Amino acid sequence: MIIGITGSSGAGKSTVCELLSKKYNMQIINADEVAKELSKKGTDYIKDIVSKFGKDIVDENGDLRRKKLGEIIYTNDSKREELNSCTFKYIKKEIFKKIEKMNQDNIVIDAPLLFESELDKICDRIIGVISKKQLQIERIVSRDNIDYDHATMRLDAQQKDEFYIKKCDAIIENNHDIKQLEQQIEELACKLRIVK
Repeated sequence: MIIGITGSSGAGKSTVCELLSKKYNMQIINADEVAKELSKKGTDYIKDIVSKFGKDIVDENGDLRRKKLGEIIYTNDSKREELNSCTFKYIKKEIFKKIEKMNQDNIVIDAPLLFESELDKICDRIIGVISKKQLQIERIVSRDNIDYDHATMRLDAQQKDEFYIKKCDAIIENNHDIKQLEQQIEELACKLRIVK
């Protein structure tokens, strides 16, 4: 079974994935981690991105300047779509490779843009993770070391909770209560027939 985990930034997808990995021995493929691997100096992906966004988005060592790229895409919808379109192509290819190599019954794909990248099409079930907006902003500020306004701007550029509620097979609310979160996952695992 392939389970897709999706939701906007700061919703707590990684926490849900950690619990699924620990309690149910599920293999996690993190799309953001795949993107970071692809963002290393000299990759075809980096060359493609530089050709579209200019040399300013890499540092003197040739590594991606994420903050700089973020400033461009979170203030310009068409630039964000252009980046996503390019990124999806490379990420999907890598994820398919990882799935082929895994000797595992239960695999989780953790991807914020699961539907947009069409990775939902290879998933048997999709779980959306949602959280209170204020909590999401605080998590983004802490995790990415950016200020409140930038975190808010980033979140505002993403899909709202209603999108996930409408499109996902199940929803998990992650609002800082770990016991409640574990209980939701337990109930969902039972429903999806995920065995420990």
